[in-house]
Amino acid sequence: MITKEQFLLRQPAAPEVTDTDKFYFDLANRLVDLAQKKALFPSYPEKVMERAALCLIGYYQDVICDAGIWRSFINENRRLYNYTVPFYSSDEEYTDYELNRADVRFMVWYALSMNYENKRVCYPFDSEILAGADEWFEELEKVYEEAPIPQDYRLAKELEMHAEEDRQAIFRLGSWLFLHCYLMTPAYAMTLAEISSEYDLSKEEGVIELQKRIEVSMSQDPTGPLALYIGEWLYLIVEGRQAPQPKNAPSDKEHKYYTSFTKFTGGKTLQFFATYADLNRFFIEALGWEAGKEHLDQVKEDRDFVLMVDPQKGMLLARNVARCIAAPDNPLYDKDYARHHAIDLLTVRGCCPADLLIPVCNNGWLPDAVFPGTDDSDLVKHNWDFIARCYLQQYYRGD
Repeated sequence: MITKEQFLLRQPAAPEVTDTDKFYFDLANRLVDLAQKKALFPSYPEKVMERAALCLIGYYQDVICDAGIWRSFINENRRLYNYTVPFYSSDEEYTDYELNRADVRFMVWYALSMNYENKRVCYPFDSEILAGADEWFEELEKVYEEAPIPQDYRLAKELEMHAEEDRQAIFRLGSWLFLHCYLMTPAYAMTLAEISSEYDLSKEEGVIELQKRIEVSMSQDPTGPLALYIGEWLYLIVEGRQAPQPKNAPSDKEHKYYTSFTKFTGGKTLQFFATYADLNRFFIEALGWEAGKEHLDQVKEDRDFVLMVDPQKGMLLARNVARCIAAPDNPLYDKDYARHHAIDLLTVRGCCPADLLIPVCNNGWLPDAVFPGTDDSDLVKHNWDFIARCYLQQYYRGD
């Protein structure tokens, strides 16, 4: 059972109670009751299912009043990927800014996957996901025409990003989006868990320090299924456009590691090493590092290394991933191993640096990445950037 406190925490007007809250609170609990009576989502804990119901009700409130959050999400999907909703949407069956089956399926997959570590990398077309989402869609559709316009849900209405009189309202909107919005909270859950683990929350000073750290996170970390920074979300929601992008002038100076690396390899920017001994030998022979010394010995216990160089950024090292990458000159590529582990590069934070992952995927060198228990490589092939954004967050979009 979802409590009133849990429901109100997600509402823009909180802690105030509005006249329409009861309708949506009761509807959220009807979804929970339906899931319990029909044994929907049997492999998920009740609390995770309740969080999914809350997120879905948030989406429902948004489309009822066209608050602009979901509108921004699907418009950005179209710009980035030429589709409306990841995995599910068929444009001929989709009605913009209204209740759609594809939306509900996505929100259920997204909320369940991001909030439950045991099934975090769950196939979007898993029968349990589809069956439960479709039941919930039918329940929402029954009351769609009678649902009241959510009061205070349209926080962005008539705001302007740089208007002095709107500054406080913009800040409030950004804080609510980051901390409580139905579209942001699932993706931010793991980031919050990582941050929280740094503090002793049994002590008051630990709680205070965590609150300060979250404030920093709001300005530094991306969030939501597209891993956008809160400023980017605000521009999309308030002004219906992308945030201005900073222009970084490329350096004319070539990094010394790039020069040495490509000279030794005949122009190649990627190299693959099965063992640490092979890697260390390359450091000495190609880069001129001190002979007879074990360099970067903190990775001695790892294997299947990839080294990559960039003329401006220098060199990066990835561990335990070479067998997944089907680059033409990678002798370590192992198709069977990749079938079971390549998806980790897109879903496990810290597994593969983004500067390596992006060219690997752009070149089609991750052909065997599939969600566990499936052979649907096409789904991953066509959605790899979205998957990486959703799962990796700051590990994918951070500098």
